[in-house]
Amino acid sequence: MRTILCRIAVSAALLLVEGTVGAQGANPLKKCPGDAVVSGTVCLDAYEASVWRIPDPTTINKELVKKVQQGKATAEDLTDGGATQLGVASDDYAPCADSGQNCADDIYAVSLPGVTPARFITWFQAQAACENARKRLPSNAEWQAAVIGTPDPGPDNGTTDCNTASTFTVADTGSRSSCKSARGAFDMVGNLAEWVADWVPRSTTPCGTWSAAVSPTGDSQCLAGAATTGEPGALLRGGYFNSGSNAGPLAANGSIGPSSTFPIVGFRCAR
Repeated sequence: MRTILCRIAVSAALLLVEGTVGAQGANPLKKCPGDAVVSGTVCLDAYEASVWRIPDPTTINKELVKKVQQGKATAEDLTDGGATQLGVASDDYAPCADSGQNCADDIYAVSLPGVTPARFITWFQAQAACENARKRLPSNAEWQAAVIGTPDPGPDNGTTDCNTASTFTVADTGSRSSCKSARGAFDMVGNLAEWVADWVPRSTTPCGTWSAAVSPTGDSQCLAGAATTGEPGALLRGGYFNSGSNAGPLAANGSIGPSSTFPIVGFRCAR
């Protein structure tokens, strides 16, 4: 009887440990869909998001939406389903509003190579596009973990280096082959500044740079000062296509409100 009770106790303890680990999501060997890379316990999109409006998402195109949510949809799948790519050249997300209203089951974030990433998008719209795809914006810490290994900008050769010296040109996702993190995520430096989930007090002073000891190339940081009225700041990371040496793995901007929209701002999602 004592032996049986001991076995029961051991089994219960093992179940408790397994349940705790599962609840914390502490699985360093997490398997991610083909559109994402493993970074710790997170699946981070391999590419900056493109945004698509899928017609009849709960009826005729229900299976296409399922593919998007599973990370299996291709550009051809989306085109065949009559989806329209948004945010390529203008702010054309309406009726999905800057505040995120009217966005449910309307716009979908997709991680695809070889397409123009979405821009002119607010933090609220980006979060909604991720949510519709059963994803979310990564936290600042998750983004920082995934960017490791991405080259800190030197000269931009216009073909393989991170896109940091273009006047108004956004590179197609994944086309800058050397602009890749150690985890396999493309374009985390330059191209488009990327929304992350975190909000901070909105910076009100001119941007500075990290110290030379931390960032020899002078990655920008817009985090000083704090506005006492208006919107908070929603963090943008990485710099954009005309940031030059101010782009980089440490570049951080907290001076922009979450309802703001700019041609230099995009995002990527996480699971």
